Amino acid sequence: MKQLLTISLFSLFLMACSSSDTATVNQVSPIESAGLQSNDFAVIIDVRSDSEWKGQRIPGAVHIPLSELKGRMDELKSFEGKQLIMQCAVGGRSSKAVEILQHAGFTNVSNMNGGLVAWQKANLPIE
Repeated sequence: MKQLLTISLFSLFLMACSSSDTATVNQVSPIESAGLQSNDFAVIIDVRSDSEWKGQRIPGAVHIPLSELKGRMDELKSFEGKQLIMQCAVGGRSSKAVEILQHAGFTNVSNMNGGLVAWQKANLPIE
């Protein structure tokens, strides 16, 4: 009985920790991102830290660290009509950023698959 109770509590814990949102994170490649950005259909939002941003960045990207994202939603609303492509180093933080924006009601938002590392591997320009 004690083991059954432990298993039940553990199952409840796992369900509580899992995302209840069924929204998926749309993925775009660096090549797609570059094309959308260059044709003014999208804005790349870099959610990395200040020190990462100062080291190297995608030309034309907008820097909004993940820790500041919730407080800067109005700034993102100014890009209405454009796809928001969230980007970090490899894709983890930017996926989280997409989820945050989806919960806030943004619908045209995607994650750059592979982040800046994949951007560089595709031989795309950096500053």
